Amino acid sequence: MKFGKRLKRQIEESLPEWRGHFLNYKELKRRVNASDSDSFLSLLHAEVDKFNAFFLEREEDFVIRHRELHDRIQYPHSHTAEMARLRREVVDLHGEMVLLLNYSAINYTGLAKILKKHDKRTGGVLRLRLPAIIAAAAAGVHHPPFYATDVLSSLVRDCEAIMDAVFPAADHQEREAGLAAAAGVAGADQSIFRNTVAALLTMQEVRSGSSTYGHFSLPPMTPLPESDWLLQSVAVQPPPPSPLIPT
Repeated sequence: MKFGKRLKRQIEESLPEWRGHFLNYKELKRRVNASDSDSFLSLLHAEVDKFNAFFLEREEDFVIRHRELHDRIQYPHSHTAEMARLRREVVDLHGEMVLLLNYSAINYTGLAKILKKHDKRTGGVLRLRLPAIIAAAAAGVHHPPFYATDVLSSLVRDCEAIMDAVFPAADHQEREAGLAAAAGVAGADQSIFRNTVAALLTMQEVRSGSSTYGHFSLPPMTPLPESDWLLQSVAVQPPPPSPLIPT
């Protein structure tokens, strides 16, 4: 499957309010094919600014929500309803953060792929300068580039520690059932949990099946072994270790 179709599927499987913030790959490709270099570069820089702004906005929201959850978990919850609510919020936050890691990775990959097409047509080397282009745009508004996911990845790990605390069942099947119940509260069709698993599987396909996959197609990240949390209540085989979360 071509990258454009995979990106379209990733967008469809993301949260509705996120869908307008992904790469406009089709229009960039049209401008490359039309040899409209100035128009292409203008849209390219606008897309980078869009990614940087959206990533920063979501990351700041996650920092606040994570801090609130961490404070709440410090106190014992004797009410079953309150514990169920806390579990759902933890699962949702974890899922949204993993979605943002995927957002960072697939948009970076899309930029690299479209710049490869541009360079092939023009003889340029813009793809080699992609990290610098993104970082320069982010520096102009004084925040890290959208591919800099160290803070977000740390939040994911901390959130998984909270999940260990609120799903303390020693028995694996009991824990799996608890996670599935918490994830299913939002409804099967629009569950953040389900959207996150679908996005992870799409990214796995992008990285394993692309003829243009390579060093310059991915953000400068270091792999982290994949967590089982997102796959425990979905009838799929766990993918190989994910390159989405840097150590």
